[in-house]
Amino acid sequence: MNDTATSSSANQADPLVLYGQSFDSRLLLGTARYPSPAVMEAAIRRARPAMVTASLRRQNLSGGGDKNSDAPHNGFWELLRQLAVPVLPNTAGCHSLQEAITTAHMAREVFATDWIKLELIGDDYTLQPDTLNLVEAAGRLVKDGFKVLPYCTEDLVLCRRLVDVGCQAVMPWAAPIGTGKGPVNPYAMQVLRERLDVPMIVDAGLGLPSHACQVMEWGFDAVLLNTAVALAQDPVRMAGAFADAVVAGRGARLGGAMAEQHAAQPSTPVLGTPFWHHH
Repeated sequence: MNDTATSSSANQADPLVLYGQSFDSRLLLGTARYPSPAVMEAAIRRARPAMVTASLRRQNLSGGGDKNSDAPHNGFWELLRQLAVPVLPNTAGCHSLQEAITTAHMAREVFATDWIKLELIGDDYTLQPDTLNLVEAAGRLVKDGFKVLPYCTEDLVLCRRLVDVGCQAVMPWAAPIGTGKGPVNPYAMQVLRERLDVPMIVDAGLGLPSHACQVMEWGFDAVLLNTAVALAQDPVRMAGAFADAVVAGRGARLGGAMAEQHAAQPSTPVLGTPFWHHH
């Protein structure tokens, strides 16, 4: 337990702050595609994420008082409540502006939270965000009182526009959802980090803890994972590996990496230490 306690206390001195709210963890975890609810629960307990994402579509809502469909009685919902991790509802699967806004309002009622992960899909094959309508959707939801975390590409101008309409954080992808490729455009992501001051959460496309560590080293504030953990051979162990990698990457960022050298530099001082002193 000591390693978890140490990493947790390290995080508390350096919390993730989104919309004025502090979180101990810089890892957010999705809830889809796990082999079983029990494995999902164990992975969440191991990673201790800041938030877990959940889709309204997972809730099987019929709007009636039917025990099988009403949200408070839903087993998945009950499990999330027992875990006591804040829920970040998302508008997964929405392809139109109005659909995303309607889904967000429904999610706010069902999950009783103003937080929303705004997903507006523009391409079915890559699940690339609809960059042309995303800003409008985000702006309207911000006006409606939502704390909007928009899932977007690594496009600098798009991210800046999202901030302009009131998003206090943005969530650029590293690669298309579920590919596990890691950052496919490192240059653009590093430029984005340099040019924008808001918290940025890398959402989608990470496959390995080293990918998470790398984007944290670049200065991204958090990562959101789903497939990389859920489809691992041992999701619980992988959840732990990602949690540790995020802490390591953040530590490296705060520690300030040495400048890369082109020639070998001796790491052991040789001047003033005559060899006979050691005999």
